[in-house]
Amino acid sequence: MVEWITTEGLTDYRQAEAWMEARATAIAAGEADECIWLLEHPPLYTAGTSAKAEDLTDPDRFDVFETRRGGQYTYHGPGQRVAYTLLDVGKRGQDVRAFVHQLESWVIATLDTFNVRGEIRQGRVGVWVERPEKPPLPDGSPAEDKIAAIGIRLRKWVSFHGLSINVEPDLSHFDGIVPCGIADHGVTSLVDLGLPVTMDDVDVALKQRFTQIFGAD
Repeated sequence: MVEWITTEGLTDYRQAEAWMEARATAIAAGEADECIWLLEHPPLYTAGTSAKAEDLTDPDRFDVFETRRGGQYTYHGPGQRVAYTLLDVGKRGQDVRAFVHQLESWVIATLDTFNVRGEIRQGRVGVWVERPEKPPLPDGSPAEDKIAAIGIRLRKWVSFHGLSINVEPDLSHFDGIVPCGIADHGVTSLVDLGLPVTMDDVDVALKQRFTQIFGAD
């Protein structure tokens, strides 16, 4: 069974990390069920294991938290749905690459609920959407914006951290970092794309699409 937890309000980042650490340990020991935790954080930046100091362009803007998840700098804040995925990857095939692909597919399927075509790109982590209404890039390729970030950590084959989908965050808050080390592309959200989508709408879609991607919970 996968337990679903939704926390209202804004959750302190270090408290969330401590809770995930404890829950992942309990799952690995067979003492707790797998879990998807849906929440929002106050405005903050996190630095993954591949973060580069020069990508933190405004270090005094928000609190910055070093974390041992994969990836580079990421913003979290109100209006962004964070889905922490505490799942037993060992029992799900012991294939980390396939698991990350499942997370990407889960985001893409969730976005498809709202007729948004999310895509992955070689060499770029996360999920992207084309923006044909924007000027093309210097090489002539279409402009693309990032709509979701993914970064996980494993302990004894149990995953934690997870993904975030931009529903209606303040997109200017991303200006203090180079998101995931990629400066050539922007950031968007469902509301920025012109869709009147609420957090509850996204939560319903995440739950519906989870079974489609990961099987019955």
